[in-house]
Amino acid sequence: MTISHLVTHSGGFHADEMLSSVVLTRLYPDAKLTRTRDRQWITPAAGKIIYDVGGAYDGEAQIFDHHQRPGPLREDEQPFSSFGLIWKHYGRAYLAAMDVPEQDIEEIHGSFDEKFVLPIDLLDNGAMDPSVAGPLSALTLPSLLGSLKPVFDDASPTADDDGFFAALPIARSFVEAFIGNLAAKYRAQTIVLDAIAKAGTSPILELPMGMPFRSALDKAEADHILFMVNPRGDDWALNGINLSSDTFDQRADLPAAWAGLTDAALEEACGVKGAKFCHNARFIAVADSREAILQMAELAVKEVQQV
Repeated sequence: MTISHLVTHSGGFHADEMLSSVVLTRLYPDAKLTRTRDRQWITPAAGKIIYDVGGAYDGEAQIFDHHQRPGPLREDEQPFSSFGLIWKHYGRAYLAAMDVPEQDIEEIHGSFDEKFVLPIDLLDNGAMDPSVAGPLSALTLPSLLGSLKPVFDDASPTADDDGFFAALPIARSFVEAFIGNLAAKYRAQTIVLDAIAKAGTSPILELPMGMPFRSALDKAEADHILFMVNPRGDDWALNGINLSSDTFDQRADLPAAWAGLTDAALEEACGVKGAKFCHNARFIAVADSREAILQMAELAVKEVQQV
């Protein structure tokens, strides 16, 4: 079926229909996006996808509202917003359109749903309070998109639509970047798993470049790895490994004697020619060669093991 119209509500806009529009306009770039509450427009018909308006949810009829009672629920009984419904029905096609490898689509679909879509669903339905973000609540994506609405005394008759269509490419950039990063993590996972296997029982993991490695460490249950090294431009980096994505605490810190030192002072402190920098927080150090960074890594491991 050819989709000729994407229909959502007029007036003030919210993150859920905005992000739904990101997905649908990518899949149906030739369709006209119409913002209206006109009954004729928000009644299902061939060639239309209606979302966040219309008072019904029917995937076959291509209407995806969540404001009716009872509203649509996930299998775990958490509420859908229009974004969650659109992602459920069109997310996999969207990922394919983003050139995500077929073998990764299902996992990335679920990961994006959990990390990005579900919070939007919960906030839009009032099932999560924005205050959970604490002092960062005004910097969440729904708040930032909301800040692009026209001001109250903008008298232009097209102010809401103008604001919506100006905000749409901004919302698109966040969705595409998030998907791009998820896809990159899956591409990196094979490389990191190979490197973990090569490292064996060594507490030092060497990677061919900087890349996401946390998920592969967890998947391989490589709890013995304390530090990671990789080339970084003309230099090499030695990195600590956070205990989880929710903390800056590390499995092991670099030696306290190196903290904040550079060049000759760091060379003297660690005894490695070519040592160039160690962050004061002891989570990264830099040297001018692979040989030098591996020496620093071995020294860091030795200090940890002596404690």
